[in-house]
Amino acid sequence: MTDVVDRSALRQFLLGLAQGMNASAESVDRIRDTTAEVATASGGDGADFVVLPTIIIVETGDAEEQRVAFRSATNASFRFDQIAALYDLIAQAKTGDVDPLDGIRRLNEIGAMRPRLGWFTRTLGHAILTTGLALLLAPTWQGALVAFVLGFGIGLLKLVRSPTLQLVMPIAAAFVCAAAVFLLAEVIEIGDPIRLLIAPLVTFLPGGVLTTATVELAAGQMISGASRLIYGFVQLALLAFGILAAGAVVGVSSDSYEALDASSSYLPWWVPLLGILVFALGNYLHFSSPPSTFGWVLLALVVAYLGQWAGTEFIDPAVGGFVGAVAVTPVVFWIAGLRHGAPSQLTFLPAFWLLVPGAAGLVGLTEAVATDNGLADFTAALVSVMSIALGVLIGTALYRVVHHGAEEFVQFAVAPPPTEDEEPAPTLWHRLSAPLRRLRRRDG
Repeated sequence: MTDVVDRSALRQFLLGLAQGMNASAESVDRIRDTTAEVATASGGDGADFVVLPTIIIVETGDAEEQRVAFRSATNASFRFDQIAALYDLIAQAKTGDVDPLDGIRRLNEIGAMRPRLGWFTRTLGHAILTTGLALLLAPTWQGALVAFVLGFGIGLLKLVRSPTLQLVMPIAAAFVCAAAVFLLAEVIEIGDPIRLLIAPLVTFLPGGVLTTATVELAAGQMISGASRLIYGFVQLALLAFGILAAGAVVGVSSDSYEALDASSSYLPWWVPLLGILVFALGNYLHFSSPPSTFGWVLLALVVAYLGQWAGTEFIDPAVGGFVGAVAVTPVVFWIAGLRHGAPSQLTFLPAFWLLVPGAAGLVGLTEAVATDNGLADFTAALVSVMSIALGVLIGTALYRVVHHGAEEFVQFAVAPPPTEDEEPAPTLWHRLSAPLRRLRRRDG
């Protein structure tokens, strides 16, 4: 009876972990690998998993006593402090130090965590991160001020817990922000109005969803990847509809939707660096990040921006996001592997927003509907999204090659030569020294 209870608790614990990682915007292949590792560490050898964005299935037990548990995955999202607590629990569970019943209790505590910062600070944080992104996308002081005010208003709306309002929030936010920007563009210099709109709407943009979908499709997760891809484009369509509806109400001509030259800047060269710092501070405040993670998020943002800038300046603007993704992905995994680092999702998500794959898609989709030349812009936006996802894939592969190669080198450098009676272990030292040992044995 004890074994049955333990297996049942283990299934529920694994379901809770998978659901929490889903809420952390993790890809399904990594969720499956992580839960399988936890199951093995907890004595649940032979466990099998089906992980999708909306449902999770766990099977445990041998052939005669197999049991299946499943759970619907809600469309909830964790704050950064919840993500950090979840991945701390996962790190302990991978070593088998967490009892399943205790793990379930801790998962419930993580789900019920109250924000570390108050509502006003979190709302101010949304306004600050909006301002930081505006300094990168539409560099005028007037545009940054408009973005701050709009970001504060959207932050207030996000505090409302009404399910009905949450359902229409992307359209309502896009409509209100677009109407305000189009009206203000006639009287003050705010730069490119379409690009400025990206800043207050950044937390609605499905850039992370689109990138994760492409990564999952490349990893063979066809159902999850395809469903996320459709979901991401529907989110873009809702935002674009809100912008176009505001343009129709205000009376904006189709020429106003044409994007200006993104390289034109009205502020000094150091403003983008200030924008990165402000953007990092806004993420820290709005998502109630743990205090120790601010520096890691800032580092990931700097690497992503410098990679994107280098790719744009020295290669081609179309591959700027690709180079930024290749550069930041190994850094994110390196940070996650440090003893006092930060979980990968906590640093990945702000980097995705900085690379703005969703922003490129929103601009392209809006122009595709509103202008005659929009189809080419939308195609370029799709290429941008795919290039960022490809950069994440290549960056992940590079990290794994370097990481495992470093582990093998350490084993080679510090492991003592095996004795004659030792069974050779699969390390680099043993593989390199095997011919020499065979020669010694033959010569007596």
